[in-house]
Amino acid sequence: MPELPEVEVTKQGVSPHLVDQTVRDLVIRNASLRWPVPDICKNIIGQTIKQVRRRAKYLLIDTDAGITIVHLGMSGSLRILPANTPVEKHDHIDLVLENGRVLRYNDPRRFGAWLWYELPEDGHPLLSKLGPEPLSDGFNPQQLQQALTNKKKAIKLCLMDNHIVVGVGNIYANEALFAAGIHPQAAAGNIDIERLTILVAEVKQILAQAIKQGGTTLKDFTNADGKPGYFAQKLHVYGRGGETCSVCGNLLSEIKLGQRTTVFCGVCQSH
Repeated sequence: MPELPEVEVTKQGVSPHLVDQTVRDLVIRNASLRWPVPDICKNIIGQTIKQVRRRAKYLLIDTDAGITIVHLGMSGSLRILPANTPVEKHDHIDLVLENGRVLRYNDPRRFGAWLWYELPEDGHPLLSKLGPEPLSDGFNPQQLQQALTNKKKAIKLCLMDNHIVVGVGNIYANEALFAAGIHPQAAAGNIDIERLTILVAEVKQILAQAIKQGGTTLKDFTNADGKPGYFAQKLHVYGRGGETCSVCGNLLSEIKLGQRTTVFCGVCQSH
């Protein structure tokens, strides 16, 4: 499933092609996504796109009439194409622009979403209870410490909780905890402010690096296949269970935590 950096790069890739463009049509070939695509989505027809934003893993396409909310799900992708480009098997939705181009949504597993909401978006149930963005000032050691107060749940599960901070998925939670030297099973409420300060800094740095790498790897959404994938980067623990730690040489452990694969170094992450 695309994580926050992949969705951010998707936003950066399609935004220049959408902003200030007027929508000529919305073609819905298959409305059976995670939630049925409502006909009200066609309210965007005739509207001019003001901006494209990201909130957590949702893309928000702003117009004066309302917001199109897009989620890529597990296999979704977006491409900017000429309007006459032949349709492929899993091309479910086209946002047709007056300039002769389309934003095409492809989703083989159909677990993504394409929704419409009137302003303000903070009232939408998918967006109203989200925590701060990890790269914003709202995500800081004091905020995290307060959110974790008296929590006995494992820190990795809390780090992946969108009510606490959004968009820190499994890959980046593994990597950030390793970089901060924190055991993924540590009780969240027991971690002191000094270690939380390090953890917050590592989350920000790792996500920023991934976004930067993605901007280089997949910056052209008119020629690329539009699939964000995972960016080429050095992963210290994720996917390396049973291999040697890149820092101390100890064998990395692999467990299931919240039904997600968790890899860590028992030596480097002893706290």
